[in-house]
Amino acid sequence: MKWHEVVTGTFLILVPIGFNVAFFSLGRTFDYPDILRRPTDEILRRFHAGGTALILRWELLLLSAIAMLPLVATLSVTLAAPGGVAEAAIIFGIAAALTQAVGLVRWPFAVPELARRWVAADDLEPDEAAVARQSIETNFVTIHRLLGVGIGEHLGYMFTGLWTLATAWSIVTGPKMPHWLGWVAIPIGLAMVVGSLEFAGRNERDGWPLAGRIVPIAYIAWSIWLIAVGIELILNP
Repeated sequence: MKWHEVVTGTFLILVPIGFNVAFFSLGRTFDYPDILRRPTDEILRRFHAGGTALILRWELLLLSAIAMLPLVATLSVTLAAPGGVAEAAIIFGIAAALTQAVGLVRWPFAVPELARRWVAADDLEPDEAAVARQSIETNFVTIHRLLGVGIGEHLGYMFTGLWTLATAWSIVTGPKMPHWLGWVAIPIGLAMVVGSLEFAGRNERDGWPLAGRIVPIAYIAWSIWLIAVGIELILNP
């Protein structure tokens, strides 16, 4: 077994585990992702109440996105797909990791300051508090829509789906792994691409409900698929 196969298999198992631990922990303590569609007052007050423990959970989710960078590089080298597929997988994978990370980085770094200022406005006179909160809400909503919805969800989901499709085709056309592991990933990748359109076009304001329902299912299937590929790579190098 070559060293990069061990590293790749390990990353394929640990990255989705870390992602899901952080994701479900945020769901239990912060009602994520449902809370993202709630009023700013509720989001910022609950975030502030979560303290350092909540920030660290967001940091773990951020690191799981960044960990995709070495994963996509080593997996492409391991699969060695012909005809430019490996290069496409690396490009899409790097784009997926970076857009997901940019979308998440606001939570451990920008949102804590906004939440502190929001809660501190309780000590101001009513008129001053209203002005302060209007400014904070404008900043929060702008950051949320740009970094979260636009970059993290739209571009992040899209590039993750495209990376999944490129990697699936690398498996199907290559001799390294059982081809069924590639075929089962194709509908997962397509589902992620469809999910990336939740707030695109005419759905920009309120979202496309079907896409919103697809994404969580696709990410669970995607996590299971990554772990299966990692186990196969370690057990049958």
